[in-house]
Amino acid sequence: MEEPLCCCEYMDRRGERNHLAACCCDCEDLDEGCERWLTCKSLPPGALERIADTVADRVRVPWFAGAVKIKVSLVPPLVLLPVFLHVAALHFLLGLVILISLPVVVLWYYYLTHRRKERTLFFLSLGLFSLGYMYYVFLQEVVPRGHVGHSQVVALTGGLVLMLAALSRAKKDPGYLPIPASDEKSSQRGLPNKGVRGSSNGLHGVTPSGAAGSRAVNGETKGYSRVSAEEPEGVKKDWCMKCQLVRPARAGHCRLCGRCVRRLDHHCVWINSCVGEQNHQAFILALSFFMLTSVYGITLTLHTVCRGRTPFVALFYCPGAYSDYSSALSFTCVWYCAIVTAGMGYILLIQLLNISYNVTEREARLALRDNTGRRLLGGLVIDTGQYNRGFLCNWGHFLSLGSSPPQRSAEDIV
Repeated sequence: MEEPLCCCEYMDRRGERNHLAACCCDCEDLDEGCERWLTCKSLPPGALERIADTVADRVRVPWFAGAVKIKVSLVPPLVLLPVFLHVAALHFLLGLVILISLPVVVLWYYYLTHRRKERTLFFLSLGLFSLGYMYYVFLQEVVPRGHVGHSQVVALTGGLVLMLAALSRAKKDPGYLPIPASDEKSSQRGLPNKGVRGSSNGLHGVTPSGAAGSRAVNGETKGYSRVSAEEPEGVKKDWCMKCQLVRPARAGHCRLCGRCVRRLDHHCVWINSCVGEQNHQAFILALSFFMLTSVYGITLTLHTVCRGRTPFVALFYCPGAYSDYSSALSFTCVWYCAIVTAGMGYILLIQLLNISYNVTEREARLALRDNTGRRLLGGLVIDTGQYNRGFLCNWGHFLSLGSSPPQRSAEDIV
């Protein structure tokens, strides 16, 4: 029987027993990388990824049943955000440079992780810590000035709590399609490249009538079996070769989560989860509460720091903002919140327009790729016309998502 791990021991990614004291030992990739850097030689392909994986595996803290691994992507926002905001509060020009650089760095990291097709907690950590830190600055720097009443603090706190509650609900199951055990067995035996026909249990067997091929979904090319026009009721189905199941209409496979999601809208990096049939309403609710709470907090802070000016004017012209460090930090945080709020407001606007036309982000991307949709409102929304039943019917359908077990409806008929 193997001895239990002590508080500083752990099983590394190779399945070997290791110790925190040896975190800088036996890293051949790092040694080779340093040697090549000193000799001005280029690194071999994949060397940086292997070094990053090794470092991420060894960043741990002691714990009772063995050292616990720390998600490296959680750390940068916790350390860098307060540092950057405090440095930005030192001078107007420093604030201008940092507030311009932050969105650029975040977008760069987003495209980097998107290209590598990997999930990260960086954006969720950044969002949650930004909320917490902005609330802390508000309580420590703005409220003590005496211009914010207790009822206003309660209202702001209530909005924050409601937003977090909606976010917690949005983090739950977005509508993952279950992977049947029978499909797992069939995938091990090998699945014929044939069409699909309905069966009594909601899954589908294989018939020679369908056509097999490949299609790019969410930017990923994957094999699938397409249902022929002879399928009962003409219901549109896709066979997912990844999950080995039949996808109903509007469902899609998320390459980051590795699961098929019913009525997939998109994978949101800010909640580190998909947005689908079961959590789309909570996602919209969380965005709405965030917008209201953020705008209210910005207004209260500007009324305190820049007395006698309207919030919009004070945002661009506040002469006394850098008269003391407390005011400078509050004003810098206001601009940081304004930038984030503008970005989230754009996301919310696109979501509301898509709901009004009953189209998902995934369907809009596919329509643009296949040139089957119409650009409306200056390209803000792509109307596929496939599920659009009018403004009221579209919103009625959205508000009823997840209220009843999934079933074949009129909108699934092609």
